[in-house]
Amino acid sequence: MTEQTSSTETPRRIVVAGGGPAAHRFADAMHARGLEGWQVTVLTEEAHLPYDRVALSKALTDSTVDLTLGTTSMWDHESLTLQTGERVVKIDSAGKSVETAAGNTYEYDELVVATGSDAARLPLPGAERVHVYRTLEDVWAINKSITELTEKLGRKVNAVTIGGGLLGLESAAGTEQLGATPVVINGAPWLMNTQLDEGAGQALGRLIEAKGFEVHGGVFPSEILADDDGQVTGVLMADGRTIPADIVIVAIGVKPRDELFRTAEGEEPLFDLGPRGGVVINDYCATQVPGIWAIGEVANFEGMCLGLVAPANTMAEIVADRLHGGEATFPGFDTATKLKLSGVDVASFGDAFARTEHALEIVYADPARGVYQKIVTTDDAKTLLGGIFVGDATPYTSLRPLLGRELPAEPGAYLTAAGGGEAPETELPDDATLCSCNNVTAGTIRDAINGCGACDGNAPVQELGELKGCTRAGTQCGSCVPMLKKLLETELTKSGVEVSKALCEHIELSRQELFDAIRVLELTSFEEIMAKYGTGAGCDICKPTIGNILASQNSAYVLDAGRGTLQDTNDRALANMQKDGTYSVVPRIAGGEITPKKLGVIAAVAEKYNLYTKITGGQRIDMFGARLEELPEIWKELVDAGFESGQAYGKSLRTVKSCVGSTWCRFGVQDSVAMAIQLELRYRGLRSPHKLKMGVSGCARECAEARGKDVGVIATADGWNLYVGGNGGATPAHAQLLAKDLDDETLIKYIDRYFMYYIRTADRLQRTARWQEELDGGIKHVEDVVVRDTLGIAEDLEAAMAKHVDTYKDEWADTLKDPERLRRFRSFVNAPDQKDDSITFVPDERGQMRPATAEEKGKVLIGASIPLRPRDENEV
Repeated sequence: MTEQTSSTETPRRIVVAGGGPAAHRFADAMHARGLEGWQVTVLTEEAHLPYDRVALSKALTDSTVDLTLGTTSMWDHESLTLQTGERVVKIDSAGKSVETAAGNTYEYDELVVATGSDAARLPLPGAERVHVYRTLEDVWAINKSITELTEKLGRKVNAVTIGGGLLGLESAAGTEQLGATPVVINGAPWLMNTQLDEGAGQALGRLIEAKGFEVHGGVFPSEILADDDGQVTGVLMADGRTIPADIVIVAIGVKPRDELFRTAEGEEPLFDLGPRGGVVINDYCATQVPGIWAIGEVANFEGMCLGLVAPANTMAEIVADRLHGGEATFPGFDTATKLKLSGVDVASFGDAFARTEHALEIVYADPARGVYQKIVTTDDAKTLLGGIFVGDATPYTSLRPLLGRELPAEPGAYLTAAGGGEAPETELPDDATLCSCNNVTAGTIRDAINGCGACDGNAPVQELGELKGCTRAGTQCGSCVPMLKKLLETELTKSGVEVSKALCEHIELSRQELFDAIRVLELTSFEEIMAKYGTGAGCDICKPTIGNILASQNSAYVLDAGRGTLQDTNDRALANMQKDGTYSVVPRIAGGEITPKKLGVIAAVAEKYNLYTKITGGQRIDMFGARLEELPEIWKELVDAGFESGQAYGKSLRTVKSCVGSTWCRFGVQDSVAMAIQLELRYRGLRSPHKLKMGVSGCARECAEARGKDVGVIATADGWNLYVGGNGGATPAHAQLLAKDLDDETLIKYIDRYFMYYIRTADRLQRTARWQEELDGGIKHVEDVVVRDTLGIAEDLEAAMAKHVDTYKDEWADTLKDPERLRRFRSFVNAPDQKDDSITFVPDERGQMRPATAEEKGKVLIGASIPLRPRDENEV
């Protein structure tokens, strides 16, 4: 064991060969334990900071996503250096140094090898034309190829993935999201044969094929075919068939990058290598050569090398512990896996194949539904040994931490797909591993929640985000987050902290409960609601929430019947207030389509009232600088010209962004503009827990950025693909596929259901992305409700939306008809014609005006010289 370094000695040099997740975790572990007395140098051949390979599929579909691990500020520590573009090619164990491909030499006192693995390749004719799925460059190249081929060929690309394991299915799913036709070739008789038995593999195959994937199992490829220009045309199979292909991706597994440990022929080997590669390590990750350690996929422990994040993290922590004088040892591999594929629920853990002597298998299978659940126990049916779940993996979260322990209930009780209800409540022992990626036990989680020293300051942790940051649980693959949240709520309840879902101090009901109560009892006023469910006069939380609920359940004028006092400033003014007290005017431009005549109206209005104009990201024109008293005058001109409110001020539908579509674009396969206009006119004025944005793209090139919206629609040759739950903002999220190849009628029906279900069940100010994440079952639950109508409420949701569509009225058109409503738009109640002279403007550098700064307000200003337009004596 290496002795701990004294801070008074010359710093000991640690060189890390490799810059993947294992190397990052080791550097992080050293940083967390203290770098005093150490100098750590990480050498990575890639040009990037260490990134999350678990989430590589995100980069396949979105080349701009940032997968960087941890906080980049860690690398600013003076004792921690990251050298990119440095590939270690040789170890001089006698001289204690390494040499890089660039010819540089780095001396070390301790060497940690974390070179990981390479993508396995097939020795086939034409194999030089395939892509692999391993690095950021690999997935970026796949993304670029599919995009360019789609444009070149003018049709959907046939994307063939060779490999039916975890990586292969993730790769195929990514190509499908890029608009390609996904084809999977799998040499084994069933998918994920390493993790799933035959029954589960067959169930998975049915689910995959139901999503539109083409699967060829039990046969191997023999050649990659191409035309005279080198363009891939197909895959020749061993049975003589040819499978059409425009791009081929090989994702058949990985092989350890152990070349640093191999010696030239005739030389005495210094290191033991496993039969299938990888350097052999002992139970504290040391190799045979003192001072040289190996972690991650390059390390062979008990004859195994695995490409999983959990053992790599554990190895990194062990080496850091040993270098600091600890005695940690490696407990072995956690081989649990969960497929990250939208709409397909798959999980496998422990002794999934029941190889333990006398093991029992308790199985429920429904091939027609693609559901398979299996629990493996000891012969007395008490101790959990493993399990497999396909189609319904809800028991996985609670069972996985109980691996090797006695089950608290009969095994059959966990087969939820058999119709027995939810899995039994599980009280995890303190030493049960809740998060295997980061080896976090339930006890550590409880310590953090109860303030027993798990975090700095010993303060109790009461928020999920804070708990994740404190303990690292749930920060990598995310499969443990539901159990983490459940444990947090349980512990808070035990400690006497009420886990309240109350809307605010005045209303004990949650927003969903309050929404249902108002809907069922048909309450129509704030006073009625507070009398029945509230106390006091209300606050700035419950007032706008109630106003929003009332507006979403009927289309009555939002400010009538006392509802105006419930709204915030923007809703009361039917416009967005700006920093200088003026307002913006945003007329609706459905789908971004506007006639030259209407463009002229906007230009004339902006000129007349000296408004700053800008085209927004939602394909509208925003006019800034309108005074409160000018809003009715401006809107009268706009309404007379056929415009209506764009509701940029409301928690409602904002825009439906569209590309030009098949009408003009040579790549368009559907009329995206017509669909966008239809959707915007259907859902305009729809009040919801948060703002809503939509996008419609006319082909897979995705020019309208539909997957960044709450609801995104992308055209296919066979109809429309529907994506839900996307948003930008501080925590952006990609929308997830809900249904594909829909006709117009079905598309609108599903969107009706989705929006209404969200409006009825989301929390106050909760975006669709966060709402979906927190639903039990996530996107699968949404699919069950919206597509399959498992709750039996589809007809009710559609009727509610139909009522909204039938009763919609433009708020500004209604305002202009009523003199009483117009009284709101006065700067001074007792002097209706007097303007607010504190509002002043100066010319900007680009030929428009902007709000004056405090310093500029003492000078001669444009705004101060603009007189009010003379009013007609009959005008309000």
